Amino acid sequence: MELSDEIPPARPAATVVVFRRSADGGPPELLLLERSGTMAFAGGATVFPGGAVDPSDRVLAATVPGADALDPEDAAARVAAVRETLEESGLIVGVKGTVTAPRAIAARARLLGGDSLGAILADEGWEVDFGSLVPFARWWPRHREIRVYDTRFYLADLGTGAVDLMVDSTENRHLFWATASEALDLAAQGRIKLIFPTRRNLERLALWPDFTSAQAHALATPIQTISPWMEQREGVPWLVIPNDAGYPVDGEPMEQAARG
Repeated sequence: MELSDEIPPARPAATVVVFRRSADGGPPELLLLERSGTMAFAGGATVFPGGAVDPSDRVLAATVPGADALDPEDAAARVAAVRETLEESGLIVGVKGTVTAPRAIAARARLLGGDSLGAILADEGWEVDFGSLVPFARWWPRHREIRVYDTRFYLADLGTGAVDLMVDSTENRHLFWATASEALDLAAQGRIKLIFPTRRNLERLALWPDFTSAQAHALATPIQTISPWMEQREGVPWLVIPNDAGYPVDGEPMEQAARG
């Protein structure tokens, strides 16, 4: 796959790393979903919830208190993160207000039925909580031959995670919880497929024993826009990222790297 010297136009997108506390007191579990093999981007891959920013996300973001303190694209991406997580998993993250499993189920049904997120939030008495979505990373690949997304990654803490999960069968075929290390082990065993950004982010997330530590790390690490590039290492082409962006592993051989 060819990498361009010029970063091509990209569609803004948002991804959420949803944490829940492990029942046995071990490392936190993360919500992962296996995308349908028919999807044009990352078909069959295991990823975090997320998707493209819609125009309605920008409209809603502008109405949220505190929006003027954020970059408009960041604010819109946080709204998209809330909407996409609800749509794909049935979980509600990044909002203020009382959330129960039945209310989340009803909200998701309305969203899938065509109601806007803004109308749902208003009817339920919920409000987008920008501060509960912690900026973690930003990836903007330069591949010419796949769809290009400018994706902002956020962290969100679900707490105990005592809620129901639902599969959107049009985009996803399996939802599950796993620690970052468990997900990497599953990939090593060939049981799940990880694309390059997801693998690098799981390696980074595996460094931290709980959400609080991961959040502190994210807030202390300046976010760089990561556009992987190819370089030769001992005569072998590698796909690499900056070595000062907070990641413990800065690349892998091109022949091993799944890019979408």
